[in-house]
Amino acid sequence: MVMGEFVQETELLVIGSGPGGYAAAFRAADLGLEVTMVDTAERPGGACLFRGCIPSKTLLHLSELLHDARRAGPMGITFGEPTIDLAAVRSWKSRVIDRLAGGLVSLCRQRGVQVIRGHAEFASSTQVRLHDAEVSGIKFGHCILATGSRPIPLPGASAVKGGRVMTSTGALGLAEVPASLLVVGGGYVGLELGSVYASLGSRVVLVELGDRLLPGTDPDLVEPLQRRLTGLFAALHFNTRVTAIEEAETAVTATLESVGESRRQRFERVLVAIGRQPNSRRLGLENTRVKLDAHGFVVVDAQQRTDDPRIFAIGDVVGGAMLAHKAIHEGKTAAEVVAGRPAAFDARAIPAVVYTDPQIAWCGLSEEAARREGREVRIARFPWKFSGRALTMDAPEGLTKILIDPQSGRILGVGMVGRSAEALIAEGVLAVEMGALAQDLALTVHAHPTLSETIEEADALFLGSATHILSPGPKG
Repeated sequence: MVMGEFVQETELLVIGSGPGGYAAAFRAADLGLEVTMVDTAERPGGACLFRGCIPSKTLLHLSELLHDARRAGPMGITFGEPTIDLAAVRSWKSRVIDRLAGGLVSLCRQRGVQVIRGHAEFASSTQVRLHDAEVSGIKFGHCILATGSRPIPLPGASAVKGGRVMTSTGALGLAEVPASLLVVGGGYVGLELGSVYASLGSRVVLVELGDRLLPGTDPDLVEPLQRRLTGLFAALHFNTRVTAIEEAETAVTATLESVGESRRQRFERVLVAIGRQPNSRRLGLENTRVKLDAHGFVVVDAQQRTDDPRIFAIGDVVGGAMLAHKAIHEGKTAAEVVAGRPAAFDARAIPAVVYTDPQIAWCGLSEEAARREGREVRIARFPWKFSGRALTMDAPEGLTKILIDPQSGRILGVGMVGRSAEALIAEGVLAVEMGALAQDLALTVHAHPTLSETIEEADALFLGSATHILSPGPKG
């Protein structure tokens, strides 16, 4: 050790303080382990709290309020044209983030989790060096790597430096409401943030390399959202790529190429939302036995173990569904394994939610996956135009669908599009996770009138007799 260096020791070192990292730290502390958590950020919370989930959903809620006010006219209530105070919106977003971050700081203190600010780099399988920190290094018994992910930059646009080409982080800063915005990518980030800016008054044009929005999601769930966005966005361009970006002082010129056509368009700002990549570089992993796959994701088993027996990894850095709630459960699994408990991450269903208006949510087996696998399924669909509660909310475009094994009646997957899908999907996740039968949900009494009834009605359709829609199958 070099003179003047200070190396401390800990039973468990957690690198990264996002949802997966702090969930792992808290669970380990609850199990009696001495825990140290290191992150480059000043406070725990990670990208989800500061640059992702929480700020985006805060802005999406305001977008939903604007939409509700505008569609209240036919119901007999008319509001004046809204006045948007961007400074106040940013302040509200910051207050939400500060409140949650403060809560995490308090929980770290109450649980005895030491939090150190700095960049950790593995010197070996038992020690990390810390950069820009008061501590020079940490020796650990075990380590959980939870370094997350970052946005993928637009190929060929790396030289653009003026700030008008944004990632999701920049877009969430809400520096202004540009008159025109190009959104590159038709995934959930592009759709959510594009919806926010369109609601605030931007003329939004979206380009997607594929032939539809949300590639990989069942088309019948996406269709109501696409109809809504066709009216909200200025244009949707499919099978289109951005081949060049030129940034000037007040605008960005993008070259858009589709089949047999190339055109240049000017926008005040561009949002690049083409996916995320793991934060697995510059960590000194070459000094350990940890292995990365061809895409840079850390290779782990069902217990979140890497090829190095002392090092575990969780969350976005291991790939799969890059979702905060998956990271949280993986973090708890890793902490329990470190503590000597029998544990493995073996979830049958991980919910996915797109927080647009209407929302989309799904879990378990999708119709597209069943088709790819050649798997026989029965699909029961209940359109929300037959739901009394949906009509009271002016939300008839919704749909609930359930995929069921035709032999056993077991529920294999659930999908829905419509208001409050974020909450409704939980019942579907529970059904898939516990191996419930369609009859189990159909016999579960749901309150009337509610949107949750649509799950009961869809199951009843499979069984042959639904109340609020004529069933195509046999009665019995």
